[in-house]
Amino acid sequence: MIKVLIVDDSAVVRKILSEELGKYKDIEIIGTAVDPYVARDKIVKLHPDVITLDLEMPRMDGLSFLAKLMKHYPIPVVVLSSLTPKNSELAMKALELGAVEVLGKPGTAYSTQNVSQSLARAIRAASVAQIQRTPQNSASPAVSINTSTLLTSTTHKVIAIGASTGGTRAIEVVLSDMPASSPGTVIVQHMPEHFTSSFAKRLNELCQMEVREARDNDPVVTGVALIAPGNHHMLLHRSGGNYLVKLKDGPMVHYQRPSVDVLFQSVATQAGKNAIGVILTGMGADGAKGLLAMKEKGACTIAQNEESCVVFGMPKEAIKMGAVDKIVALPDVSRSIIQALQQETN
Repeated sequence: MIKVLIVDDSAVVRKILSEELGKYKDIEIIGTAVDPYVARDKIVKLHPDVITLDLEMPRMDGLSFLAKLMKHYPIPVVVLSSLTPKNSELAMKALELGAVEVLGKPGTAYSTQNVSQSLARAIRAASVAQIQRTPQNSASPAVSINTSTLLTSTTHKVIAIGASTGGTRAIEVVLSDMPASSPGTVIVQHMPEHFTSSFAKRLNELCQMEVREARDNDPVVTGVALIAPGNHHMLLHRSGGNYLVKLKDGPMVHYQRPSVDVLFQSVATQAGKNAIGVILTGMGADGAKGLLAMKEKGACTIAQNEESCVVFGMPKEAIKMGAVDKIVALPDVSRSIIQALQQETN
């Protein structure tokens, strides 16, 4: 049984979440708190396994509380935030501070039922997350890269990356080590609508590549990484000798939209052996079948290892299926991608 403490200043939200989460047999709501000060006392008394946390609260805001919590009493935290541009920026900061996942609050954009299902899955992922492990840069020397050769020789290549719980940090580590001349990159990170825009904006400030949220019919070109927007599947499409992305609605796959499997399956079909597939930390099995399809079409496939994952779910399922060519620690993922590209050019 996963013991959960709900921290939110809205009595309505506390009531809704308590009722909805109470329907799941493996989740027990052991208490609620109206603000961080009440939450602090209840954490000490009740010892929850997971906390759900609002960001906008009286007396102390959620980010300040999260920072103190991660420093003095690390515990898995799932952030609930209203879907606004301001709150999406706050959500990114919450992930930087150590929150396991961010979700949209019940409201007009999402039904209460959909939120409760997503929240239950996030709570399960958080309960097994390795929250104290902070990925560090690899101490081994970087691979020597002839940037001009990489640019001219791999323009036909496509890199496809999929991640979920813990993936925002993992994707940051991978992309920040990739040169500006890297092949066009397409990425699915399980994240609510609007939050993906802030995520892409943050990555763009940190990476040599241009990173942005994908738009329908965006070309997949050298030096650009496209993040699938929340609530939309993203597919790779080939038009003559060029690649572009298509965005679509449609049913959720593995309870997700965007789905890694949807992206990977399209990459397998459209790019075949001209692709490199990467599956990173995350709960569940999304992406495993798609990565296998990519491998069967001749793509190089890479999975993050268990020791560096926040949640070793998606990579584990891909490995079990025989979909993975190489299993590496997070700091070595970009190195493995670059090596695969260089092998193709030799």
